Amino acid sequence: MTSSVDGLVSGLSTSSMISQMMQVEAAPQTKLKTKVTTAETAISSYMSVNAKLKAVESAADALGSLDPWRSLKTTSSSTGVTATATGGVTGMAGSLTFDVTSVARGQSSILEISDTTAEQALPDKITIQPGTWSADANNDGVDEFTPVGDPVEVTVPEPRTAAKLTAAVNSATDADGKSLGIRAYAVNTSGNEGVLQFSGMKSGAANGFQITGLEGYGKNGSGTKTTSAKDATLTVNPGTTSEYKVNSTTNTFASLMPGVSLAVTKEELGVTVNATTDATAIADKFQALVTAANEALTEITAQTKYDLEAKKGSPLTGDFTVRQMTQAVLGMVSNGLSFTRTLNTDADNDGAKDTTTVNFGSLKQLGITLSKDGSQLEFKASTLIDAYAKDPAAIQEAGMAFGKQVGKLTDGQQLTITRVVTGRKTEIKSLNDQIDNWDTRLATRRQALQRQYAALETALGNLNNQSSWLSGQIASLG
Repeated sequence: MTSSVDGLVSGLSTSSMISQMMQVEAAPQTKLKTKVTTAETAISSYMSVNAKLKAVESAADALGSLDPWRSLKTTSSSTGVTATATGGVTGMAGSLTFDVTSVARGQSSILEISDTTAEQALPDKITIQPGTWSADANNDGVDEFTPVGDPVEVTVPEPRTAAKLTAAVNSATDADGKSLGIRAYAVNTSGNEGVLQFSGMKSGAANGFQITGLEGYGKNGSGTKTTSAKDATLTVNPGTTSEYKVNSTTNTFASLMPGVSLAVTKEELGVTVNATTDATAIADKFQALVTAANEALTEITAQTKYDLEAKKGSPLTGDFTVRQMTQAVLGMVSNGLSFTRTLNTDADNDGAKDTTTVNFGSLKQLGITLSKDGSQLEFKASTLIDAYAKDPAAIQEAGMAFGKQVGKLTDGQQLTITRVVTGRKTEIKSLNDQIDNWDTRLATRRQALQRQYAALETALGNLNNQSSWLSGQIASLG
C-alpha cells in the first residue's frame, strides 16, 4: 500500500484531491448501492402485503370449512345439567329429553376406630379385591359386588397403627406393579377417635374394591362400611317406546349428542337440552374475512400510493402486480357470486358426478357490500343471520363457496408476490456481486492515484533541489 504526506513540495492537499476523484470514480457503485436499497425496501413492502393476504386466506379457509357451519349454542332446562358445544364438524342441531337416574361417584369405605394412635390395634395384613358394583338386584338396599382380577394382600408393618396401615395401602401395587387406585388416610373425629377412610381415586362402577381382614377391628367390634362406586346414568326418552339408558364412569357424557358435551351434578327428571346452529358464530367468520380483506386493501393502497403534493411515490408505486390485487378482491364483490355445485348423478355414465353452475348473485344476500367510495368491503351481520334462518342450506353452500373462492384468489396472489420477491432477491445478489467487484476496482484506482501523486511530489522535490544547486552555482560565478 502506497502512503504519502500531503503537499510537502507542491503544497497541494493530495489526499483531499484523491478522495474527491474517488467519489467521482465511485459514482457507478453508489448507484448500484442505491438500487440495492430500493430493492430491499420493495421486498419489505411486498412481504408486508403478503402477510395481509395470508390473513385473508386464513379467514377465507375458515369460512370455507364445515366447522363454523356446525357451530352450536346450547341450552339446558336444568341447573344440574350443563351442556357445552365442543365444536368441530360433528356438531348437529337437535333436542334431547332425559332423566338423570344417577350421578357417578367413587367408592368410599370407612372403619370407625376408638384410637387412631393406638399400637397393635389393627391386623398384620388385609386383602383388597378389585371389582365392579352393580345395582341392587334383590331390592335389599345393598349393591352387588363382582370380583375382577386377583386380590392384593397388604402387609401392615409394626407397630400396626392407623398411620402404618394407610401408608401400606397407599404404596401397595398389584401383580403388574400398578397402583391399586385407592387412597387411605385417618381422620380424627373427636379426640383420638376417628375413622380410617379408603377412597377410590376414580368414579364409576368398574372402579370398585372390597376390603377383607378388618372385620371386628372397628369401634365396638364393627367392620368396614361401604358406599359403592357408581356410574352416572341417563334414561333417554323416558316413558316412551324409544327409551334407552346411557352410562358414564364420570359425570360427563361426550357423545350422547353430536358436538355437545353434557355434565350432570344431580339426579333429576325431565331434563331437556337443545342444540341450535350458532348463526352469530357464522357471522363472526364473515366479519373476520371482511376485516382481513379491508386490512389487505389498506396495506396495498399504502404501499402503492403517490403523493401529488410532495411528488413522492411509495415503495411499490406503479407496481401493476400489486395494484391489480385490489381490483381482483373488490371485483369478487361487485361481480356477484357464481360457483359450481357437484350433483349426486352421473348422467353421462362416465364414472364422475355431474356438476352445475349456480348463479347465486349479489353478495348483499350474505350481508357483504362495497363501501360508498368502492374502496373497502362492508358487512351487515343481521342480513346474513336473517338469510340463514330462512334458508340455511343455500346460505351455507354460498358462504362456503365464497370462502373457497377468496382463499384460492389470495393463495394465487401470494404465490405471485413470492415469485416477485424471489426475482428481487436474485437481482440484489447480482448487484451486490457488482458492488464487491467495484470495491476491488476502486481500491486499485486509489492506490494508483496515491502512487501517481507521490511520484509527482518526488519529481517536484528533485526539480527544487536542482534549482537550488543551479542558483548556488550562478551565485558563485558572480
